[in-house]
Amino acid sequence: MSNNDLRSVKSSVVNFEPNLQADVLVVGGGPAGSWAAWSAAFAGASVVLVEKGYCGSSGSAACSGNGVWYVPPDPKAREAAMASREALGGFLANRDWMQRVLDRTYTNMNLLAEWGYPFPTDEEGNSYRRSLQGPEYMRLMRKQIRRAGVTILDHSPALQLLVDAEGAVAGAMGINRQTGKKWIVHATSTVIATGGCAFLSKALGCNVLTGDGYLMAAEAGAQMSGMEFSNAYAIAPAFSSVTKTLFYNWATFTYEDGTPIPGAGSQKGRSVIAKTLLTQPVYAILDKATEEMQLYMRKAQPNFFLSFDRAGIDPFTQRFPITLRLEGTVRGTGGIRIIDYTCATTVPGLYAAGDAATRELICGGFTGGGSHNAAWALSSGYWAGKSAAEFARRLGNKVHQRQSKAVGEAIFSDGGQGQLASEEIIKATQGEVFPYDRNYFRTEKGLRESLHRLDRLWQEIRTSFVASDSKILRAREAAAMVATARWMYNSALERRETRGMHRHLDYPQQDVNQQHYLISGGLDRVWVKPAPISQTKSPVAA
Repeated sequence: MSNNDLRSVKSSVVNFEPNLQADVLVVGGGPAGSWAAWSAAFAGASVVLVEKGYCGSSGSAACSGNGVWYVPPDPKAREAAMASREALGGFLANRDWMQRVLDRTYTNMNLLAEWGYPFPTDEEGNSYRRSLQGPEYMRLMRKQIRRAGVTILDHSPALQLLVDAEGAVAGAMGINRQTGKKWIVHATSTVIATGGCAFLSKALGCNVLTGDGYLMAAEAGAQMSGMEFSNAYAIAPAFSSVTKTLFYNWATFTYEDGTPIPGAGSQKGRSVIAKTLLTQPVYAILDKATEEMQLYMRKAQPNFFLSFDRAGIDPFTQRFPITLRLEGTVRGTGGIRIIDYTCATTVPGLYAAGDAATRELICGGFTGGGSHNAAWALSSGYWAGKSAAEFARRLGNKVHQRQSKAVGEAIFSDGGQGQLASEEIIKATQGEVFPYDRNYFRTEKGLRESLHRLDRLWQEIRTSFVASDSKILRAREAAAMVATARWMYNSALERRETRGMHRHLDYPQQDVNQQHYLISGGLDRVWVKPAPISQTKSPVAA
């Protein structure tokens, strides 16, 4: 198919092979996507799952251990679990949502045990279910969704959503990375579970997470929420992509000469490290770990040590240089806005789950790290899949009467004036979101300057074309990253305070009058507006 053919897709009925049809389409094959696919299939729907990489080994969860917000149904324990993070998140979390996630996480983790997940046990035979090893977890999920009858298209990123004449989402179209062939899935409802956006920072498992789902959802009319809470940075060895940070609780951070850095190991240590890195290198050594703890660490997170072993460094006895690597909305809390307990978006037939959706509902404005985000992925994925299946059931045979067209004009619009330089666009976007003194420590002047340049990048995208089909995916990734950065910084400008991970140097205090969500959207013209926390509550049960 030529570029002209692709550009005409947006205004015509799509009809090319391979042409699949399903009740539910799930876009994304990580934890949230696989739970959505399983839940929809369990509810009796026919399901197709498309994944940018390989479902079972792609994404941030699949490559390492994941803590899980798993709390037994003891009222005191649940209360403590919910209260422990509320202040950190700027009191934006919603207790109803937190309780529901704790309930669903407990049920689904126990279901994993029934399916055969090898949870470790203590000396008394009690199963420890507060963490999951990514490779085993995702291997099991792939097995379960295949057993449930889900059709999986690996290495098949979605490029555009399809909508019907009334604006309801009706599937998606995309490309297979290995063959270059186009695919299309006509579906009654669609779940976006594409993860967050880490801007190709090379953070562990994150280089498939470029905000693609955000862009597609916004093109269909969906809104974002909490995009100002998107500046999560993780400690990593300067020579490694491994961004697992738990073990740095046992670290001493030093200047190059070995002198400890005051405050670097405190609760606000990451800010201290970021400020120091602006002017000089920072080193770490895991010298606070006992021999017993060292053995546990290697067993719990073996890939944490791979880069050290290859470099011939003993991190327990030798200092090593560190950096802060941007994880953006992957460990941030911003994402697609969901409007009720079904995980529905503002667009009919479109649902969002996992890191693609906002996690403010349970985390507020502070990172959910591995534990809360992992619980949110398996909970929201379950609800989104179930709800998408129910939506398909309600629509019934009407789906076969719908005509659909692809939406979204970034790189597909007619009249491009020049070839899009995707790599240059990506590099320029990284130049606005990577620097600590621009994104980690924010100022109104810095945000406005970045937005001026990002707006120009978006205009370049909107007035350019892609020279060949083989470059379409990279061009869409570039567009998604620019769009994500613009929602981030426009939202950050609107939140004139410091709350959660949003640090505004011009407004260093938390303002009680800004205890609300910030909803954002738009592409050519980005808009931002406040929304009360209570607005996300819903009587709908799932």
